[in-house]
Amino acid sequence: MKILIVCSYRGYSAHTGYVAPFIYEQVQSLEKQGCEIHYILVKGGGFNAYIRGTLKLIETVNKWKPDIVHAHGGLCGFISNLQRRVPVVSTYHGSDINNKMNRLISQFAIHASRYNIFVSQKLIDLAKPKKNYDLIPCGVDLDCFYPIENKKECRERLNLDIEKRYILFSKMFYDPVKNHTLAKQAVDELQNVELLQFIGYTREDACLLMNACDAVIMTSFTEGSPQFIKEAMACNCPIVSVDVGDVKAVVSDTRGCFITSYNYKDVAENLQSALNFISKTDGRSRILQFDNNELARKIISIYNVITKAN
Repeated sequence: MKILIVCSYRGYSAHTGYVAPFIYEQVQSLEKQGCEIHYILVKGGGFNAYIRGTLKLIETVNKWKPDIVHAHGGLCGFISNLQRRVPVVSTYHGSDINNKMNRLISQFAIHASRYNIFVSQKLIDLAKPKKNYDLIPCGVDLDCFYPIENKKECRERLNLDIEKRYILFSKMFYDPVKNHTLAKQAVDELQNVELLQFIGYTREDACLLMNACDAVIMTSFTEGSPQFIKEAMACNCPIVSVDVGDVKAVVSDTRGCFITSYNYKDVAENLQSALNFISKTDGRSRILQFDNNELARKIISIYNVITKAN
């Protein structure tokens, strides 16, 4: 089966190129199960970038003749449906639905796509699709993210202080949606604790980092189904997060994981509880349903229904 992936182009990492890791790793799982893949990357933001992407999309559809166009994000879903020769599956990851303006654009994609995939129930509740949709979160590469018992070795490999306590923030500090201010306020209430930003790491080093840190924190204003939390769960890392996206459902009653309010005192108290949790959590055993290969099979089953109906 030939699948044309349409997604935005960003500077991510040497490992995943210019494709977001959660898309790249999902596509890898699709390839392992026999799908032939070609990418259309929308390079940059703005109207002109999406016009160029649309022209390249139409040209590729005509020449490569895919069975399915799978768009990631509402804007990519929008341009993918400007051609009507090949059925479109659109996946919505968060900002395309959480942001009101983006949601308006996404509504066209939702209406025009043959099938829609949402990564969390909260996005479904906001988008209110009427038919042909499913809840399928992005999965985790459980071979890449796993518990490492020797924290000292992880720190040595990353040149981190052996004695200091580290808390890993969910992304770069300057992303306003991630709400670094709240995380910093909370960490400032604690002693001998450093907040690290999650940026610029290979996927392998990201696993080392999660195992090297004492806890991870998410204070975002909005999310879809954050990979950061699922990857931390796969590493059995203690977690403190606000109730955003599907985090509460993912961590559930996992020991060493705490759902907090947006009050910095409450966040600090929960961080202290996470730091006091000196053992690994049992998070990995609770997220096996997020294995990339299993979720890829669900997506392929949608492809099969669509292609058989054509």
